Amino acid sequence: MGTEQIRRWDSGALAHAVSDPFGQGPLPWLRGSDNYFDGTGQLVPWYADETLARGGAGGPRTADDMHGQIKGFASNGAVAPGEAIDFHVTVDPPQQFSVDIYRIGHYSGDGARKISTSPRIAGIVQPAPLAADRTVSCHHWWQSWRLQVPPHWKIGAYVAVLTTAGGYRSHIPFTVRDAHHADLLLVLPDVTWQAYNLYPEDGHSGASLYHAWDEDGRLLGEEEAAVTVSFDRPYAGAGLPLHVGHAYDFIRWAERYGYDLAYAETRDLHAGRIDPSRYRGLVFPGHDEYWSAPMRRAVELARDQGTSLVFLSANTMYWQVELGPSPSGAPDRLLTCRKRRGPGRPVLWREVDRPEQELLGIQYAGRVPEPHPLVVRNARHWLWESTGAGEGDEIPGLVAGEADRYYPRTPLPEHESRILLAHSPYRDGDGVTRHQETSLYRAPSGAWVFASGTFAWSPALDRPGHVDDRIQRATANLLDRICKQD
Repeated sequence: MGTEQIRRWDSGALAHAVSDPFGQGPLPWLRGSDNYFDGTGQLVPWYADETLARGGAGGPRTADDMHGQIKGFASNGAVAPGEAIDFHVTVDPPQQFSVDIYRIGHYSGDGARKISTSPRIAGIVQPAPLAADRTVSCHHWWQSWRLQVPPHWKIGAYVAVLTTAGGYRSHIPFTVRDAHHADLLLVLPDVTWQAYNLYPEDGHSGASLYHAWDEDGRLLGEEEAAVTVSFDRPYAGAGLPLHVGHAYDFIRWAERYGYDLAYAETRDLHAGRIDPSRYRGLVFPGHDEYWSAPMRRAVELARDQGTSLVFLSANTMYWQVELGPSPSGAPDRLLTCRKRRGPGRPVLWREVDRPEQELLGIQYAGRVPEPHPLVVRNARHWLWESTGAGEGDEIPGLVAGEADRYYPRTPLPEHESRILLAHSPYRDGDGVTRHQETSLYRAPSGAWVFASGTFAWSPALDRPGHVDDRIQRATANLLDRICKQD
């Protein structure tokens, strides 16, 4: 595959080893109506339109990794109101740029709201990324701008939109968190996001835990990929992680209906910054495949102390990883997963006698090449109440991307009750019929643990073209029960 053929979504889908199950590319969820005049006097939307980036006329253009028109990363993934976050940005050719800060939310259907705009900033061409044993890092980039987060800013998921004077755009996601009590803590899967980050997608130097390039510009597989990846680098292409939209789908829906949310990232779990007793439930809204041992211990402790767990994707907690400091000593900036290479202990949780099913109730079964219906099971259960779903009803397209199921020979978690709420046949890449399942159990502590077993659950809450009112109602039934339990 030549370097000119490498595009962000193409390689991102390859890195995920599945086609995009929703067919919308990397930026469909940022759909706000906020418009403004750019440097040429043209009225443009705040988000970068991928169709324009592929040769359309007018409007903002998405920066790419081959030319690096504007790219950047944040010094911290999550900060509290009153704290500072530093942005490290490269601009080629050097020119002024600005940073617009947006908060993700419902906002009457816009999907985001502009919160702040930086002054004009002098952009420079930063040094080339450093690479050692496939690990790409930009920790040596100069600080470009420091954002002091005002104390009055709402906690939540934010996006910094970088725009050059010439109209090129890129994005940097970050989180504003707080330790206040809330009904639900939304945990954003930043560790998994970084595992799939192929920056720079320039055809010769980028690497993720899945892919790297050789000297001829061919995209190599896992055996030649990185073992360690750095958080000190931009996200590839448009600057947003693969499948970040699943989290945004949940956020828009949950904020629309007024759920009391707090926000954190998986590295907060790892570092012990989360006190589960402050929340009735922890919600994991998107693909969350890479877990460290401290992350798993924190979540198991939460469940055992009565905090419910909600997993709205599939292939959760599959690989065991380690987090380490950057060369400058900043904690948790390097992510290591050896996978099946070299001597030593295995790194699949199920291969170290700690299968995912012991926490989730189900575990990863395989990829789903084409979307299939989710088939309702145990329709009289309270989760399906008022959804209109009957036994055996099919919800189109709800089994997509990847799927989980119950493994009869694998230990289950301790439970007071347990039920499977979907049993859905699908065909894998070899044409073999397999099945997906959705699980719910109640732990002895009283905590509920729900696992959807499919990538498509969160998009069904608020993704245009994929919304299903039965899934919306079922999710509300679950969260309402968690939030109202004594």
